[in-house]
Amino acid sequence: MTITHHLNCVLVGYALWIFARVDGRPGCIINPTYKYIRSIKLSNLQPNSHHCFVCGLKNPFGLQLRFYNTTPGEVCVEYTVPDHYQGYPGVVHGGVVAAMLDEAAGRAFMGDPEAPRFMYTARMEIRYRKNVPIGQQLKVIGQAGKNKGRTATATSRIFNPEGELLAEAEVLLVDVPAEVVDKVDYEALGWKVYE
Repeated sequence: MTITHHLNCVLVGYALWIFARVDGRPGCIINPTYKYIRSIKLSNLQPNSHHCFVCGLKNPFGLQLRFYNTTPGEVCVEYTVPDHYQGYPGVVHGGVVAAMLDEAAGRAFMGDPEAPRFMYTARMEIRYRKNVPIGQQLKVIGQAGKNKGRTATATSRIFNPEGELLAEAEVLLVDVPAEVVDKVDYEALGWKVYE
């Protein structure tokens, strides 16, 4: 190995570290081509409900996604989108992509299943980078950002099996008012971890 080659390796490694730090994703390393590098262990399942379009396990028309806490402030789900959610042939409808990104961002702040932090989406900016394919296992990741009292920011991303970034969102979230959350009947909602 030449000194030039060694120096190039060090500089590339440093650039990756800087990129990861600027991106603000603790524990996650992405390279400049946006390929997701870290393998995620899915073991800490989050609660689901009955009828939500994204997570409702009894909603026959919904996605029925099951999110996992991967690290504090980060959630992940692996999902293969079926044909009936396509827009153009072979491509997931953009509204379904937006729904998955929205749910992942909001769930990044849920934390403790016994005392979840429910939030509304106040604003969401989406970048559709590449077509999101149906019939392939996707990785959807939500990450908590800045927390400012009753508001917070989060990011969410969708990757293909090769780790390429397909879509991403920056989301501004607002707490559901305590008086609303206090009236929720969690049992009727079906809000629990389904093993």
